[in-house]
Amino acid sequence: MNDQENNRPNGIKASLDYLTGIPAWFLATCEGDQPHVRPFSFAAEQDGKIWFCTATTKDVYRELQANPKFELSGWKPGFGWIVLRGKAGLIDKANAATRKAGYDHMTGLGEQYEGEDDPRLTFFSVESPQAWICDIDGSWSPLSFS
Repeated sequence: MNDQENNRPNGIKASLDYLTGIPAWFLATCEGDQPHVRPFSFAAEQDGKIWFCTATTKDVYRELQANPKFELSGWKPGFGWIVLRGKAGLIDKANAATRKAGYDHMTGLGEQYEGEDDPRLTFFSVESPQAWICDIDGSWSPLSFS
C-alpha cells in the first residue's frame, strides 16, 4: 500500500458514520431499464459488513432479488455527498442486536411488524462495496474497504 492508501478512512466506518449522521439517503435499484430510487435510513455494521433493512413485501426487495446491484447517495451539508454502490446480499443473517435495532428503527418510522422476528422484516448486506465522498469541486475521494 502507498501512503495515500494508508491515509484513507476505513470504508465501513466512514460510510456508517456518514449514513447514520443524516436523516435519510436515497437507494437506487433498477427494474428492466427503469431506475427506481427511494429513501432509506437504517444502516448497521455486523460481521465486518454494512447491513440495511427493508420488508419482503416492498418493491425494493423484489427489485434487488431480480438484480442485486444498487447505488445510494446522500448529502451532508459541509461534508459533500456519499456515493456507495454494491450488491445486496439477500441472505438475512442479521444477529439479535442488528435485528432489534432495525425493528426499533422501522417501527419508529411508523412501519408495522409483529416483532423483531416478523418474516416480512429482512436485512441485506452490502457485498463488493465501493464508496466515495464527493465534493462540488469535482473531487471524488475513495473510501477503502480492505
